[in-house]
Amino acid sequence: MRPPWALPPAAFLDTCTRCSACIAACPQQVLGTGDGGFPQFDPAAGECTFCGRCAEACLPRALDPSAVTRPWQQPAVIADRCFQNHGIVCASCLDACPKAAIGRTPGRTAMPVVDPERCSGCGACVAVCPAGAIALAVVAPEAIR
Repeated sequence: MRPPWALPPAAFLDTCTRCSACIAACPQQVLGTGDGGFPQFDPAAGECTFCGRCAEACLPRALDPSAVTRPWQQPAVIADRCFQNHGIVCASCLDACPKAAIGRTPGRTAMPVVDPERCSGCGACVAVCPAGAIALAVVAPEAIR
């Protein structure tokens, strides 16, 4: 996954110089070097707070808040291996979510559900999930209002 405010894929690849200034500027240390030397976000490393320091450090403007409406389009998704689906009580993702975007379905199993309208894709829920059941899914911008 690209850092927040990344230009669309082709434009990002053309614009990013792979200088790693965004990686060095990230106070949460959730950006690293990915394929081809391009920066990437690693939700397993922690939560992105959208502080904007990565975009400020990006002189070529491959990360450009003025060019995109949201930092990114990657809400959390919860897989069937979630402990709640197997009768094990867990609320790690609910407790970690700073936007309260994770709720529970009514009923006996009370599965966690993500509200994609509220989910910022910060990744706070990913690393804390003891079942490894949460990932961030890149979706088309039109899928998120």
